[in-house]
Amino acid sequence: MTPARFVLWDFDGPICRLFAGRRASLVAADLVEWLERQGLHGLLTEAERETLDPQVVLRAVGRRRPGSDLVAGLEERLTQEELRAAASALPTAYADPLIRTWTAVGARLAVTTNNSPRAARTYLDSRGLTGCFAPHLYGRTDQLHHLKPHPHCLHRALAAMGAPPGAALMIGDAVTDLAAAREAGVAFLGYARNDGKERVLRAAGADLVVQSLEPVLTLLRSGRPVG
Repeated sequence: MTPARFVLWDFDGPICRLFAGRRASLVAADLVEWLERQGLHGLLTEAERETLDPQVVLRAVGRRRPGSDLVAGLEERLTQEELRAAASALPTAYADPLIRTWTAVGARLAVTTNNSPRAARTYLDSRGLTGCFAPHLYGRTDQLHHLKPHPHCLHRALAAMGAPPGAALMIGDAVTDLAAAREAGVAFLGYARNDGKERVLRAAGADLVVQSLEPVLTLLRSGRPVG
């Protein structure tokens, strides 16, 4: 294992459960209802209208109306939902001390997320963690084709920090995170909060997956390299 001097964090999952207080499925339903009020019921397939994931709704509209005011409006609507959710987000166990410890030993950290960077900053402010990342918070814009698995936000982080990909590590909980890390040439550590999520990551080819960040924190505090 080689030292990770630059650590790219996905936000919802490894750092917190963003929709712990308000279920993501309700947010997805609200987005679908908003589209229907605009007379756009037919813009989504039946499966997309029934999804539990608001990102699915947003991506679907982005594919069919790229660059439109509709996409920008829907993205802002989701951002506002994420900002509200940030107030009741549940911290991932051991994430706070791991972030602070990695910063203390000299690593540089960035957030690379498909969520709004405004929501990430709001949450990090509430935990006193913004200084561990700022200004390196890279997330969703209305350019939805840049969402992971596209490595755009990883490339932005690496370029801004002057980080060679071989010296970086990404921590993520989704196959899209793994795909983006691979495309960017960055090592990947999977975080899975249950057996099902771990099976999905391993089936996609993730070599290293943990169900708790505690062993990573223990390893880092021992002085051994993590990455």
